[in-house]
Amino acid sequence: MKIEIRETKQEGVVQVTTLDERWYINDEFPDLPFPSMTWISGCYPKGIPFYKWLAEKGWDESQSLKEQAGKKGSRVHHGIEILLQGNTLSMTDSLPDNDGQAAEPSVEEWESLMAFVSWFEETKPEIIATEQVVMNKTLWFAGTLDFKCKINDEIWIVDWKTGQNIWPEYNIQLSGYKSCEGMEDVQKLGILQIGYRRNKKGWKFTEIEDKPALLQAALVIWQEEHGGEKPRQKDYPKTITLNIIKEA
Repeated sequence: MKIEIRETKQEGVVQVTTLDERWYINDEFPDLPFPSMTWISGCYPKGIPFYKWLAEKGWDESQSLKEQAGKKGSRVHHGIEILLQGNTLSMTDSLPDNDGQAAEPSVEEWESLMAFVSWFEETKPEIIATEQVVMNKTLWFAGTLDFKCKINDEIWIVDWKTGQNIWPEYNIQLSGYKSCEGMEDVQKLGILQIGYRRNKKGWKFTEIEDKPALLQAALVIWQEEHGGEKPRQKDYPKTITLNIIKEA
């Protein structure tokens, strides 16, 4: 669980929120937080191949590998965002991970970024939006989609993945984004795996199905497991001190 500290409007006070990309707070509904689509989709069973991998690695190693993969994915995402903004990326640039710790990309991460450039130059997508926050105020969730674009006159939502497998939760995640406000024009959903080791290109682009029934199932599971939860937050003073009484 990460801790994010934000200043409030009250002088000398900050808001400390513990979260792991779990909630979105909209000023329009300050008392009704939106659970994140990533959190909801992650509640859906990942399938037998994942559980075989988990059994093979064991809990401690699997959690360590997942943490490393999260850091890698975060740095690669930041690098892609820099490129999509039209900027040049250097292998000596520092990129933040999901804990906010910045470091130069590893060889593996740099290869993933090179693979993204290869996909982009081959596919030639027309950029519509990047890192866009979307909300579904009917089913009540929110998320941040990686990429909305036009490819061959069709509107796509594309998500970047640095893993080697496509899990059912990815269908749920992108189906959730597609159901959000302002996404009515979306025609296709895709997963771009970069740093892909099973072909010579180093990337694999896969169209996936919109699966609203799985989305509904994941929402039911999330509601059963987390429906009573709210963001844990508290106001803290910026500084603290002791009033020490000194002897005369």
